[in-house]
Amino acid sequence: MPSPHRCLRAADVESFVRTRCFAPAEHGRIGIELERVVVAAADPWSPVDHAAVSGAVAALADLPGGSRVTFEPGGQLEVSSPPRTGPAQACAVTAADLAVVDPAILHLGLDLVGIGLHPRGEGRQVVENPRYRAMAAYFDAEGSCGRTMMCSTASLQVNVDIGDGRSQAERWRLAHRLGPVLLAAFANSPLTGGVPNGQRSGRAGVWAGIDASRTAAAGDGGDDTRDPARAWTRYALAARVMLMRVGEDRMVPMTRPLPFARWIDEGHELGFPTVEDLEYHLGTLFPPVRPRGWLELRMVDSLPDPWWRVAVAVCAALFDDGEATERALRATEATGGLWAEAARHGLAHPALGSAARTCFAAALDALPALGGDDLVPAVAAFSDAFVERGRCPGDDVLDAAAGAEERRPAAAVAEAW
Repeated sequence: MPSPHRCLRAADVESFVRTRCFAPAEHGRIGIELERVVVAAADPWSPVDHAAVSGAVAALADLPGGSRVTFEPGGQLEVSSPPRTGPAQACAVTAADLAVVDPAILHLGLDLVGIGLHPRGEGRQVVENPRYRAMAAYFDAEGSCGRTMMCSTASLQVNVDIGDGRSQAERWRLAHRLGPVLLAAFANSPLTGGVPNGQRSGRAGVWAGIDASRTAAAGDGGDDTRDPARAWTRYALAARVMLMRVGEDRMVPMTRPLPFARWIDEGHELGFPTVEDLEYHLGTLFPPVRPRGWLELRMVDSLPDPWWRVAVAVCAALFDDGEATERALRATEATGGLWAEAARHGLAHPALGSAARTCFAAALDALPALGGDDLVPAVAAFSDAFVERGRCPGDDVLDAAAGAEERRPAAAVAEAW
């Protein structure tokens, strides 16, 4: 909670970032956070009884792989695996836990859908707590995208080691160059309310409409990004304060712009930020690549099985095999800033399509050495079905929607996904 006295300087922020967000770590570990939209099997547009869903999850025993199950504000169900060495182990523990969670939800007459946007487009907030209420108030002051993000989007987050002192800059650069390629390749949310929204990843489009000080990329993938800790410090200082915690159950949204640097220098009627406030502030920043002692790759739409495994395998291979990393860096020299193009066009964009073909080929070559032989068939199938054809999963969704529209002009909905 804020202090009545100034107790932080910009140098303290950089020190915290270097010691906590960029502590050396390079062990080939992978973590997976898979969010999925919960819908009624009979009618995806009808409301879901969230109390029944949370009750079914609460009744489960400890999951065999050790994953945590949580809920986003709109009831999106998230399974978060513990970190494991290599993509095969990470996917195996996640799949084992999904095999326990999914039947409990399906038994309620519900479906868990791997797609980036809820079919209604606008979900309702069903999870209430002080943080989510303050977030909603903060975002509502700027428009509707923030609440849509909170209640209607779902993603696949792949967490990779941040690297040691020698490799961190390279991994940071690769993450920002590769990010648009991953967004384009796995784009999977082209519909809003059953109607094409003009993008292959409508989820990314929603995120682009939110306060850019906390959602824009923190790097551009350029070769001059030699000090990612300093870049992240600058980003954190410039980002607006979302909320202030003034009690165990009270959080005050900052609806008037207050960059964190100004809060440090000038304070607020509620006080000056402490180290704990800095740590909390960093957790309210949502760029597509976020350092938290590891690198969170946050740009991929939620995907069905087995495609979520493909995204995990490709990320692991390109970050943890030296030759694959070099090939990916060369292939993505021109893709670092193409976030909007990736969301709109997917792999139909020439530069993104070309980079994706090279990156998937590199990943396929690298996976056996990383113990990922079992993942090779799925990666190869995805590459054949989408990457080599300049397509993404969202293109299949659009094709299905168009076919449903032709067959049933008044109700082209559930068949599309």
